[in-house]
Amino acid sequence: MGHPRIHLDENPDLLVRIERAKVGLVAEDRDGVVIVSAGVDGAMLPAAMLERVRKAQPEEGLYIWDESQRVLTVLDAGPEVRALLSALNRHGNSFPPESHVALLDQLSKLSLRVPVALPRSVLGESVPLRYAPVVRMEAHASGAVRVELRTRPLPDSPTFIPGEGARDVHVRRGTGAVHAVRDFVQERDAAELLQARLPLDTAEPEELPFTFRFTSAQGGLAVLSACVELEPKPELEWVGAPVRLFHAAAPPALKVILERKRDWFGVLGGLSVEGERVELARLLDAARRKERFVQVDSTSYVEIEGALREHLERLADHAHATRHGLEVGPSAVETLTALEDAGAEVEADKTWQSLVERIFAAKELKPRVPSGLKTALRDYQLEGFRWLTRLASWGAGGVLADDMGLGKTVQALTVLLDRSKLGPALVLAPTSVAFNWMDEAKRFAPSLRMTLFSDAADRGRTLEQLGPKDVLVLSYGLLTRDIERLSKLRFSTIIFDEAQTLKNATTHRFRAARALQGDFKFALSGTPLENHLGELWSLFAVVFSGLLGSWEAFRSRFAAPIERGVDPTAAPALARVLQPFLLRRTKAQVEAQLPPRTDIRVPIVLSSEEWALYEDARLAALSDLETRKPKMKEQERRIEILAALTRLRLLASHPRLYDAGSKLESAKLERFMELVRELRAEGHRALVFSQFTSHLALVREVLDAEGIDYEYLDGQTPAGARAERVRAFQEGDVPLFLISLKAGGFGLNLTAATTVIHLDPWWNPAVEDQASDRAHRIGQERPVTVYRLVTRGTIEEQMLSLHEHKRALVAGVLEGKDAAGRLSTQELLGLLSQRLAPPGEEEGPRTRH
Repeated sequence: MGHPRIHLDENPDLLVRIERAKVGLVAEDRDGVVIVSAGVDGAMLPAAMLERVRKAQPEEGLYIWDESQRVLTVLDAGPEVRALLSALNRHGNSFPPESHVALLDQLSKLSLRVPVALPRSVLGESVPLRYAPVVRMEAHASGAVRVELRTRPLPDSPTFIPGEGARDVHVRRGTGAVHAVRDFVQERDAAELLQARLPLDTAEPEELPFTFRFTSAQGGLAVLSACVELEPKPELEWVGAPVRLFHAAAPPALKVILERKRDWFGVLGGLSVEGERVELARLLDAARRKERFVQVDSTSYVEIEGALREHLERLADHAHATRHGLEVGPSAVETLTALEDAGAEVEADKTWQSLVERIFAAKELKPRVPSGLKTALRDYQLEGFRWLTRLASWGAGGVLADDMGLGKTVQALTVLLDRSKLGPALVLAPTSVAFNWMDEAKRFAPSLRMTLFSDAADRGRTLEQLGPKDVLVLSYGLLTRDIERLSKLRFSTIIFDEAQTLKNATTHRFRAARALQGDFKFALSGTPLENHLGELWSLFAVVFSGLLGSWEAFRSRFAAPIERGVDPTAAPALARVLQPFLLRRTKAQVEAQLPPRTDIRVPIVLSSEEWALYEDARLAALSDLETRKPKMKEQERRIEILAALTRLRLLASHPRLYDAGSKLESAKLERFMELVRELRAEGHRALVFSQFTSHLALVREVLDAEGIDYEYLDGQTPAGARAERVRAFQEGDVPLFLISLKAGGFGLNLTAATTVIHLDPWWNPAVEDQASDRAHRIGQERPVTVYRLVTRGTIEEQMLSLHEHKRALVAGVLEGKDAAGRLSTQELLGLLSQRLAPPGEEEGPRTRH
C-alpha cells in the first residue's frame, strides 16, 4: 500500500498506485426521491460491484480498477455495511420526500458506525462548525470507570471520536435540517489538549482512540472533579446512572467529639456537606488508603480538600478501630490540635483539655541537669535527659533506644536524680546488670540511696521504708516472685533496663511488669525490635499503655501489614506514632565522640573432609524432613527445620560439635588460634563470643593446652562471680574473655578490650551488635576491631545475608522505611535446601590429616 514501484505483470513499465477505501452508504437525490446505496468517498458503486459487495465473504478481496488513472482501490466492506445493503435490497432503497426527515435521523445514527454521504437537499443548509468537547463517563459495579473524550461538531448532533467517522454531520432543525463538514485535524488537536488538561496519566488506554479505563473509582472521580474546574467546561455525559460529586470539603466541615475511655479516648464525629454526612471512621479509612474521594452512598462521593486530607491522614496514624468504636491515644493531641486550629470543631471534656495543656507546657520545659550528677553529659546525653524529663512532666512513657555503649544508664541516673524528691524509684534489670547499676550510681549519682533487692535481709521491711531519694534495684526474676507486694506500692519513677526482656507478652514477667504502679515509666533498650513487631508493642504496653492500644488493634493496623509487606504506608505511619516516644541515636550519629570501629569478616575454608561431612549432614537432614513431612504439623515442621539448621551451624564450627567422636580437625578453630597468637603478639586483648557454650568448651581445651589465660562467663555463672570476673578483666591483663553470646549481650562494660571475635554468627545481627558494644562504647578511648569468623559455603554465609533482612525490619519501624518481617517455614527450608559452592570451587581446599 503506497509503494512507489508497483506495476502490472503484463507491463512492468506501467506503474500502479494502490489505495484503500472504506465502503459506506451514499444517498442521491433523483427528482425528490432519495436513493440509498453503497459507495466510496461520496460516489455510488457500479451495480455489478454493489452486488459483489453485498454477497462477498469476509475473506474475499474486493477492489476497483481505474485504468485511466492507473489506481487500484482496495475496498474495505465490513459486515455492518453488508448487512445494511442486504436490508436495503429486501425492503427497498428509495425514499420519497415525506420520509426524508425520518431518513435523516436514521442515517445520522448510522454515521457513527459507517461512512454516510447525503445530498444537500437532505442535508439542508450548510452552517459553521460549533465544536463542543464531550467527556462521557461510565461507572461499573466493580469500581472501574470508563472515560471517553468525544467531540460534538454541532449542537444536538451526535458525538464522534475526534478525527474519525463521517466527515459530514447533519442535524434536524424543526421540519428541516442543517449540516457542516468536520475538520478532523482541529478535532484531534482539541482532544489532545483536553486529554493533557485532565488527570488521565494513571488510566489504561483502550483500543478506541481517546478512550480510557480506570481500575478504581478514584481515577474517574479525579477526572470528574477536573472537568468542573476547566474553562471552558466540557459537556459531561453518563452512560447509566450518573455519579454525584460534592466538592472540596474543608476542615470547618468536620466535627470531632472526644470521650474519656480508660487509657484512651473514644472519638466520634464526621463531615457534613450539602446535607450529607460521612462518619469519621469512613473518612479515616479513606485517608489510610490515600483516597481523595470518599463514598457517601452508592452514587455519591465527597471530595476531601487537600489540607483536610493531610490532617485526616495524620489522625489516621493514631486512631484504632476497637469493639468499643474508634479510639485515639495521647499521641493524637498535636494532630487534633492542628485540626482544630485549621477550623474543625473539636468537642472534648476537661480530661482531654488538661492533657493538651500538659503536653504543650512540656514543650516549653527546659530541664536543668541536677547538681548531684558527678559527670558531664555529652550533648546527645543531655538531649536524652531533657526528652525523658519532658515526657515525665505530662505523664507519658517512653523508650530510650540508643545504640549499646552510648550511656543510656547515665542518662537514666540523671532522671532519677532530677525526680528523687518525688518519691522512691524502681529499676528493673537482668541480674548481671543490676550490679552495674549499683556501681554506676555510686560513681555518678552518689546522693541516691541505692538498694539491691536481692541483698536485702528483710525484703518486706525494705519495701516499707522506701521514700524519696531511694532507688530499689530489682532483677526480673525477683519481680515475678514478689509482684504481689511490689504491685501495692507506687513509685515516682520505674525504669526497665534491657527491656527487650519483656518482649514476650505471654509471659508472667510481662504481666508482672504491667502490674507495677508508677508516675513515670520508661525503658532502656538498644534493641527494642529484634524479630517482630509484637516485641515493640509489648514494650509500650508496659511503659505507656495508652500509645499503641490493644494487641488486636495494633496487629491489624501495623504489625500484619508491615510484616507481610502488603502496605507500604504502614511502617512510616507507625514511625510517626512512635517518634515522640522513642528516642534512638546510633553510633554513626555520634561517631565524633567515639573511637573508630572496624568490622572484618574472616572467611574460613573447610578442608575437603569437613566439607564432605557437612554436605552429607545437610542432605541427610533434607531426606529426613521429606520422609517425616506427612506426619508433621506446620509448627512441628518449623521446629525440626530450625533444629537441622542448628546442627549444620555447629558442624560449620567444629566436626566434634556435630559428632562428638569425630577425629577431624576444625579449620575454624585453627584460624581462631592463629588470630589469637597474632593479637597477643601485638598486645591486644579480646572478647570472644559464641552462641554455643559447647563451642567455647572446645576453645578452652586448646587455650588450656597452650597455657593461654582467659576469663570465662556464660548463663550459668553466678551473679557475684560474674561481677568479679568482669572486674578482673577490666583491671588485670588477661588477654581473652570468653563469653556466651546471650549471657554477655548486655550489662557488661568491657572497655579494656580493643578486639571482639565472633566465633559463629547469630540469626539476629542486633544480638551480635550488642555483644560488640561491650567494648565499643562510651569510655572506650582506643579503636576497636570486630572479627567475624564465617565458614564459606555453609549456613553461616546464608545467615550473614539474612542480617540485612533483619536490619531492614528495624529500620522500617524506627526510621519509617518499608520492610517485611519474619522468615516463613518455607524460607527456612530454602536455607537448608540451597547447596552453596564448596570451598574447592572458589579457592583451593585446605586438606588436613
